Amino acid sequence: MLSDSLSGAAVNAAVERPIIKAGDYLNKLTGEHIEYECRRKLDAGAREIVLDFGETELVNSIGISILLGIADVAAARGARIICSDVSEETIELFEMLGVTRHVTLA
Repeated sequence: MLSDSLSGAAVNAAVERPIIKAGDYLNKLTGEHIEYECRRKLDAGAREIVLDFGETELVNSIGISILLGIADVAAARGARIICSDVSEETIELFEMLGVTRHVTLA
């Protein structure tokens, strides 16, 4: 149940543009958790999902694969994935592997 202190606008923003932390290492385990949470948010009506990479130090190939799968599912539902606070090393990795064609960096 949502807090009574949240305004209606804040509740709508949280539903339409939820923020999910990517964790310190985006691998199979964390990727599957993020994928599950993204699907739940999309089912709840999210139009944009922010993946917060502020604490992420490593992203492996399985994490990239899962991220691309999440972006495909979001696009099919008319939503988009926004990756925030991405380190320079991870941005280079995303650019090299073409991830930036499927997600928005913020």
